[in-house]
Amino acid sequence: MTVFKAFLKVLNKCKVPVIIYTAFLIFFCGFNMQTSENSTNFVAEKPDILIINEDKNTGITKNLVTYLKDNSNIVKIKDNEQAINDALFYRDVNYIIYIPKNYRNDFLDGKDPKLKIKSTNDYQASYAEMLLSRYLRVAKTYRKTTSDEAILLNKINNTLSQDTKITVTSKADTTALSRVTFYYNFLNYSLLAGCVYVICLILSSFTEENINKRTIISSMDYKKHSQLLLLSNSLFAIVLWLFYVLLSIILVGDIMFNKWGLIYIINSFVFTLCSLSIAFLIGTMIKNKNIVNGIVNVIALGSSFLCGAFVPIEYLPKGVLKFAHILPSYWYIQNNEILKTMENINFTNLKPIFLNMIIILVFTILFIIIANILTKKNRKIG
Repeated sequence: MTVFKAFLKVLNKCKVPVIIYTAFLIFFCGFNMQTSENSTNFVAEKPDILIINEDKNTGITKNLVTYLKDNSNIVKIKDNEQAINDALFYRDVNYIIYIPKNYRNDFLDGKDPKLKIKSTNDYQASYAEMLLSRYLRVAKTYRKTTSDEAILLNKINNTLSQDTKITVTSKADTTALSRVTFYYNFLNYSLLAGCVYVICLILSSFTEENINKRTIISSMDYKKHSQLLLLSNSLFAIVLWLFYVLLSIILVGDIMFNKWGLIYIINSFVFTLCSLSIAFLIGTMIKNKNIVNGIVNVIALGSSFLCGAFVPIEYLPKGVLKFAHILPSYWYIQNNEILKTMENINFTNLKPIFLNMIIILVFTILFIIIANILTKKNRKIG
C-alpha cells in the first residue's frame, strides 16, 4: 500500500502532460474528421466534348455523334484551329474528336478509319475516351456478324443502352475507417508519450539515491517492491488505454462496435503493453528527471514521424520505411493501415494483422528482459 500511495502522489504531478497529449489527439482527430466531412465524393461528371464531323451525318457516323451527345456535354466553338486550341488550353473543352471524310463507308467496309483526337489528358478527358472506346469496341464486334447497317445500329444501341448492375459486397465503411485509422495512428504518439513521460518520472522518483537506499534496507522484499511498482504502472497504462478507447467511441462513433473497431482496439491494447515495456526500460536507465522531456520527444515524436503516425506511409521515403521496421510503432501502424482497406473480416485477411501483433509482443518481451537485467544491476550497492 505504501508503494501504491507513493505512486499515486507522483502520478498526480504528471497529469498536465497527459492532458496536453490528449488535447493534441482530440484537436488533430477532430480537424481530420471535419476535413473528411467537407470533402467531395467522386461523381461521374459528363465531359465537355467538341465533335468536328467532316463526314455526312448519316448511318454509323450519325449514330456515333448521337451516342456522344447523350453521354457528354457537346461544346460549340468557332470553326478554326486557333480557337479550338485555345478552348483546349483553357479547359473549355476536354476532348476533341475529328471524324474524317468517308468515315461511314470506310467503317462499314472494315477498313477501321482512325479518328483524330485532341485531349486535355485530365480525368474528364479519360472518361470521354472511355465512352468513345466503348462505342467503337461494340461497333467493331457487331460489324463482324452483319453487313446490314440498320441491324448493326440496332445491335449497337441495344448493347449500349444496357446498364450494369453493381452490387457492393464490402461491408466496410471506408470513410469511417479512414477516420478511425487516423485516430489510432495518432494514438501511437499519445500512448507512447503518456506512458514514457509518466512511468519514467515515477521510476526515477523511486530510484533516487536516498529513496533507493531506504528501500533496500527496509523490511520489504525488493521483488515485492518491484512487483507492486510494475502493477501500479501497468494499471496506469491500462487506464490510459481505456480512456483513449472511450474517447475513440465518442469521436468516431458506432463503427467502434463492429468487427473492425474491435480489431483496432485489440491492436492498440497490444501496443499499450509494448509502450509500457518501453517506458519501463527507459525508466530503469535514467536517473535524472530533467531529461525525461527530451526522451519523450525522441521516442514518441521520432517514432511517430518515422512510422507514419503523422505523415501517411505512402508519402514516406523507402529508406525511412526500411529503418522503421526496427520500431514497434511501424507494425502497430501497419495493422491500422491494413484494417482501413480490409473489405471483409475473416481469418485469412487477419493473418498479417496477427503476425504484426506477434512482432509487437516479441518487442515487448525483449524490452522486459532487458529492463529486468538492468534492474538487478541497479539493486547492487557500491
